[in-house]
Amino acid sequence: MNAALERAQSLIRTIPDYPEAGVMFRDITPLLADAAAHRAVIDSMIEPFAGEFDIVAGVEARGFLLAGAIAVAANVGLVPIRKAGKLPRPAAAVSYTLEYGTATIEAHDDMAPGSRVLLVDDVLATGGTLVAAHDLVSRLGGTVVGTSVLMELEALGGRSAVGDVHAVFAA
Repeated sequence: MNAALERAQSLIRTIPDYPEAGVMFRDITPLLADAAAHRAVIDSMIEPFAGEFDIVAGVEARGFLLAGAIAVAANVGLVPIRKAGKLPRPAAAVSYTLEYGTATIEAHDDMAPGSRVLLVDDVLATGGTLVAAHDLVSRLGGTVVGTSVLMELEALGGRSAVGDVHAVFAA
């Protein structure tokens, strides 16, 4: 890992017992507030997929922050993937199971059919959201050519559900 990425990683704070007891929340806002660190992680998230994608799909909410920067840096568009009920004209929705219930994500049909999509989120945990996002992109006529996350929480085993994922950091 290069010095810029080491510095970026050092800016991620771990907040114990947030939002509930036993959870170790990864606070990326100090990293986002540092332009050089933010740029280093954006470049790293793009690098394995450079030139292979036409559009970025970012998963709500912190994934939006990364996906927007990636889209600008790669000179491509952005499709937000949102929680159910947040979009005025959802074209597709996918429901999935969480450890504590179910959730639904939605997206508009703003990407061209056949688009090559880079799927972006902040953290890979158990993988449920990213598996659903893959399905959602497919329902909208796109093809996920890569999945890039800022951090993988390896102990939660999300990679076994999602498949190949590029993670800048692991914890």
